[in-house]
Amino acid sequence: MTMALRISIFPFNRHQIWLANYSAYGRNLSTSASKAISSINDFTSDEYQFLHKSSLPSMYYQKSLLRLPIPDLEKTCSRYLLSQQALLSKDEYRVTEAAVADFRTVTGPPLQAKLKAWDKNNKHTNYVSEPWFDMYLKDRASVVLNYNPFLAFKFPEPPMNDPLLRATNMLVSSARFLRTFRAGLLEPEVYHLDPAKSNTPFYRRAVGLAPQMLASFVSYAFKAFPLDMSQYSRLLNSTRVPQVGRDVLSSDDTARHVLVMRNGNFYVFDILDENGAIYPPAHLHACMAHIAADTTPRPAHPLGYLTSENRDTWAKVRQELVAAGNAESLAAVDHAAFNLVLDGQVVGQDPELCYRTFLYGDGGNRWFDKSFSLILSADGIAALNFEHSWGDGVAVMRYFNEVSEDVEKHCFVGPDSPPAPLDPSKHVKILEWRVPDSVAAAVEAARRSYEAATSALAVHVLEAPCVSKRLCKHHRVSPDAVAQLGLQVAYRMLYGGTAATYESCSTSAFKHGRTETVRPATLQTKAFSEAVCEGDTRDVAKLKALVNECSKVHNQLTKEAAMGQGFDRHLFGLRNLALQAGGELPALYRDPAYAKINHNVISTSTLPSNNISFGGFAPVVKDGFGVGYQMQEEMVGVVMSSYPPHRDGAAFIDCLGKAYGIIGDVLTAA
Repeated sequence: MTMALRISIFPFNRHQIWLANYSAYGRNLSTSASKAISSINDFTSDEYQFLHKSSLPSMYYQKSLLRLPIPDLEKTCSRYLLSQQALLSKDEYRVTEAAVADFRTVTGPPLQAKLKAWDKNNKHTNYVSEPWFDMYLKDRASVVLNYNPFLAFKFPEPPMNDPLLRATNMLVSSARFLRTFRAGLLEPEVYHLDPAKSNTPFYRRAVGLAPQMLASFVSYAFKAFPLDMSQYSRLLNSTRVPQVGRDVLSSDDTARHVLVMRNGNFYVFDILDENGAIYPPAHLHACMAHIAADTTPRPAHPLGYLTSENRDTWAKVRQELVAAGNAESLAAVDHAAFNLVLDGQVVGQDPELCYRTFLYGDGGNRWFDKSFSLILSADGIAALNFEHSWGDGVAVMRYFNEVSEDVEKHCFVGPDSPPAPLDPSKHVKILEWRVPDSVAAAVEAARRSYEAATSALAVHVLEAPCVSKRLCKHHRVSPDAVAQLGLQVAYRMLYGGTAATYESCSTSAFKHGRTETVRPATLQTKAFSEAVCEGDTRDVAKLKALVNECSKVHNQLTKEAAMGQGFDRHLFGLRNLALQAGGELPALYRDPAYAKINHNVISTSTLPSNNISFGGFAPVVKDGFGVGYQMQEEMVGVVMSSYPPHRDGAAFIDCLGKAYGIIGDVLTAA
């Protein structure tokens, strides 16, 4: 199977997200009149109740998905050494080379045999899925900054940027997504290498005639690659629940309500009736209007802060909440379809304020444990903040894209749409909490920790028209490779040397696939960076050849990662078995170079959808950078986070602009 699937999802020991050009807000915002109200008038009809009705069941391909391959041990060792060679001094590399030689021939083969035996006996999943869940759920660090990223929707045109109208329309579209998925009518997730040939009725008829155990293989013949959808079951009505030592994921696919947070208060109301049908838009509008107008004061001790705590600390406080009689309210929060947050912040055109509002914001008016929260600013800008343990970007992006496009297509409530003439107080319930003094003290401690942690983050934004997707395509180099090359040049300009760099790649073409790492810091990027930083810029032909080599190698690494042939997850799986066995770890894992390559100073991810306007995440290490980027047709946009004084984000952004300028000059030179 050959393919070019590359959905940038999130990295291994924390989070990741994407960026689009924030200043597009100013260019795209217009004063157009209200959109026409949706043409859907019969709210009992399938046209309203479902986004669409797929001819193939949503999970049609699941039984026939290929299983994630276990790479050859020899190839993993070679790929690991090649990546380390770009990071290490000659003396360090000799030590690493010896450790890898021992692993290749002595300590690694028994672990490889055990891994293959485990894989053979567990055909329902893959070799990395279970330890990967454990990695997230056992980590005791706060999910805020460490895991949860955000991505913002396109900015609405007035008057549809009214937060109440925006929230109601997005709620309706979200309910349509939920109903469509529950009914098994959501179109299966498929990556079409050539959509003109495969994304057709003929293709669907052909795969529909195949037995489900063979459906994926028929799809491959069309160069269409079904993706794993196992994570979708935890996208909605799901929450990460803190427990001492290891959290658990809790879901209820029969729940019919949504959670709304405003001013630190919790509200719930049903979005589906007792028969599972979506209530009419005017009904949902009335419920949302009731919440928006509610004058209940902010709680003295907003419980949302607790979800930002150390996981063991939060687990113990949650036990106190349950003991105090709050189990029913907690269950209502846990099993709500999702959390819809009405935030009081006016974001405007300030990219840093947008970033801070949606990445963390008012911690007392958030519940970071929910699978995702849909956040609306006071000026109608919407974003998704999602918890990461349950899954990666494929399911999140499907929801994000479907809702984005449905809201764009339909306007279920507008400025002239009155709410339904009902008594919303009979439908909306504000959750009441019994807060013992010990819990109140825990909330205040969590608030202080939260404010200290979030205030330490710095954010910087770059728009560089000197390189672009158009320019890269013209010169036949990978836009992603060029974006990553700029980061390597900038780092060498500022700090010298080469830093461990992380870029995630989806392995969702395989059963229970999560992510694999692309290692963008290569011998080729090092050679180009050295040439530029040492002033050797006169030989443009040589530099251009180096850019081409960087692109070629980057494309190969990306292809290997998407095909489950990277080295990071394989070494992770083998290490997990070694830890289970007890005793001393193999020398490869005790070598300082292994810790060094996994200390990802530059953590990156790229924007996978044109429906996203902006996004953000924090660095995965204190002395690192969190880099979201998008190579657009006419420019590259970057948002970068850092923790001063450990790193200087402003200086890095300045060097990055210079680096892209140099690369652009090299590409355009005669």
